[in-house]
Amino acid sequence: MSAPLAGLKVLDFSTLLPGPFASMLLADMGAEVLRIESPTRMDLLRVLPPHDRGTSASHAYLNRNKRSLALDLKKPAAIEVVKQLVAEYDIVLDQFRPGVMDKLGIGYAALKALNPQLIYCAITGYGQTGPYKDRAGHDINYLALSGSSAYTGRKDSGPLPLGLQVADVAGGSLHGVIGILAAVVKRQANGQGDFIDISMTDCAFSLNAMSAAGYLAAGQEPEREGHALNGGSFYDYYQARDGQWFAVGSLEPQFMQQLCAALGKPELAKQGLDQRPEVQQALKAALAEAFAEHDGSHWQQVFAELDACVEPVLSFAEACEHPQLKARELTQSVPLKAGSSEVQTQLACPIRFAEPLPAARFAGAALGAHGAEVLAELGLTEAQIAQLRADKVLA
Repeated sequence: MSAPLAGLKVLDFSTLLPGPFASMLLADMGAEVLRIESPTRMDLLRVLPPHDRGTSASHAYLNRNKRSLALDLKKPAAIEVVKQLVAEYDIVLDQFRPGVMDKLGIGYAALKALNPQLIYCAITGYGQTGPYKDRAGHDINYLALSGSSAYTGRKDSGPLPLGLQVADVAGGSLHGVIGILAAVVKRQANGQGDFIDISMTDCAFSLNAMSAAGYLAAGQEPEREGHALNGGSFYDYYQARDGQWFAVGSLEPQFMQQLCAALGKPELAKQGLDQRPEVQQALKAALAEAFAEHDGSHWQQVFAELDACVEPVLSFAEACEHPQLKARELTQSVPLKAGSSEVQTQLACPIRFAEPLPAARFAGAALGAHGAEVLAELGLTEAQIAQLRADKVLA
């Protein structure tokens, strides 16, 4: 099939997680992505453990299907190369703090003057404006300022460090992809490019969704274990006798009836819809007591036969082997290099189309692996490329 995003060409200046996850999705769907990397300031993702055959597994995954060009952007000759590339690569992804690309001479205004159709997406912690725009931060900081950490966790133990980087990925990466594709559609209509300002804090703030609606419209401040979906009701996790945890999401009456019947306590079902805190706490205690009567294997067998919204909490290794996830083919074998018989198992793109996406071509490439190839495509001679290397412009 022709990949959905075939024809889009992306210059990716991002590092670590938010930008690379976004550009990986674009590359998986057919966009041509060229990473512009520093030859002197390594992307820390390249050395993040664990390693597979000498390469960071995270780097190999997040940067698959992307070519790498290592340029020292502090050198004028490198800036000229970027300007030449912008004539061909009409989407730029930037993860520097605001103003860095402008100082280098390749910010949005400078590049738009060369290519009016340029779509420029900047993913930052706090956005291009506001008093925090130049402030450092990470996922946990953005979640803290978004208000979501204040009602995540337990009353007696406080907020939890989440296993997923929600602000980085759900905030920065996914909203970045949405913004880029929306700008592509707009460009098809009017022929003009655009600047997309993605703040991971803004996007994390927007993910408050129902809790935000309740506060802004009705003045109800969300608190830990204070509403039905954050531990304030029976909708929670319960531990079996052997320590196995189960997720109970039996919100609707028909599911609650099946849950309680399976636990041997059908009389509890009527309490499911009673949102009084004292009723919910009593219900939770009764459910916890019931789950603790048997080992996890017993409950897995019981609930496997029921449509009750009860599932075991799986380790990641167990999730990889779950029949539903295996049926959906959510892992794939990716060649370590283009055309290589050596492969690495990686997560697959979860977005499905009527026709399958093209197979992944290669895992994350070595620093500057495609430099000569890319510059030759721009028309530079071997002598010119050799001179850029001699001048330490190109790695």
